[in-house]
Amino acid sequence: MATVTTPSSKGAETAAKTPRARQPQSATLVIFGAGGDLTKRLVVPALYHLVQARKLPDRFAIIGVDHSDQTTEQWSQSLTKMIQTLTPASRIDASAWSWLTDRMQYVAADFTQAETFTHLEKLLAKRREPNSLANVLFYLAVAERFFGPIVEQLGHAGLTKQSGGAWRRVIIEKPFGHDLSSAKALNAQILKVLSEDQIYRIDHFLGKETVQNILVLRFANGIFEPLWNREHIDHVQMSKSQRPKL
Repeated sequence: MATVTTPSSKGAETAAKTPRARQPQSATLVIFGAGGDLTKRLVVPALYHLVQARKLPDRFAIIGVDHSDQTTEQWSQSLTKMIQTLTPASRIDASAWSWLTDRMQYVAADFTQAETFTHLEKLLAKRREPNSLANVLFYLAVAERFFGPIVEQLGHAGLTKQSGGAWRRVIIEKPFGHDLSSAKALNAQILKVLSEDQIYRIDHFLGKETVQNILVLRFANGIFEPLWNREHIDHVQMSKSQRPKL
């Protein structure tokens, strides 16, 4: 049976005090594998930097799901210890970090069980308010064997349905299959539940040097810099080229 612990009410002031030019939509981020290394080292630190940059909406929440039996406070403490190992304590923005941790909630559950997703649906429903927190992003920071089953369970629980202008998205971390056939099989499995525009496939090492070169080329050239942005570029594709056989 899934258990839930709620964060304490600290009444902390938000880090985002300055007005944003473009207010992001309210959303809930659900992280499967909340106690894993990927979440601690990459996902949560990235969220922390987004808070510092004033890129997250005021109505933002994080639900961490994992099998470890711990409370929200214990989960938050483990994340704090990790951020302290990655960033010197003197350089940590306390208000930004507090803003983020105050919005965290931990769910101790087995994400191979249907009851976990039924419970999660009820939890998200409680958070839902008119025009608020209806958008949900599911982040699969788990072992690859859970990708397909989690997506299927999300579908069975009705958690991937989009209505009233609200969106539901799923992020699948690497590896997305080990070869072409396994990637196609996984793709076919998740496309039975999700539409293509609901899926984000991420490999944070894929084309790393190429992406860095694109950034240098953009920001080092006055001609490209004002044009190479989201207003003019829809997406970037990187394809592995094969040398012709001689």
